[in-house]
Amino acid sequence: MTDKLLDFSKKRDEIIEKKRRSFERIFFDSVMGTYSVLDQNSSIYPIEMVDISYDGCLFQVPWNVKRDHKLPIDTELNLRIYFTKHSYIPIVVAPKYARESVGADGQTYMQYGCEFDKSYPTFDALRSFIDFMYKFAEFSVVDHGDSKVYFL
Repeated sequence: MTDKLLDFSKKRDEIIEKKRRSFERIFFDSVMGTYSVLDQNSSIYPIEMVDISYDGCLFQVPWNVKRDHKLPIDTELNLRIYFTKHSYIPIVVAPKYARESVGADGQTYMQYGCEFDKSYPTFDALRSFIDFMYKFAEFSVVDHGDSKVYFL
């Protein structure tokens, strides 16, 4: 009998996580640009943010195995997380792993799982953003167009 009981809190957590990832995709693709300073000459080029959490992030870059080189694991990278065209939050991360991935577009990418350096004061601002994304996923409601709101 107990084998057939549903764990509603586990199911609710799964739904919230799915909503959070969906919201992240929209936010990363439509609102926020992320750029990274990756070499010693401070060359800046875009990366695609895939996931973000309190501990770190996952980003990807287009990958050509014949010409591209992996970023070294555990080296510091400076990420710029832009929220407007000209302003960003600088964040320091360290790649912990790298793996090849094929995107929905058929393009090959190298994905890097990175850990945030939380000792930098700018991480507090990013933490607030991450808080918002988690809360939004938990409390947001999908608009099905079935109710009207009137403003007086």
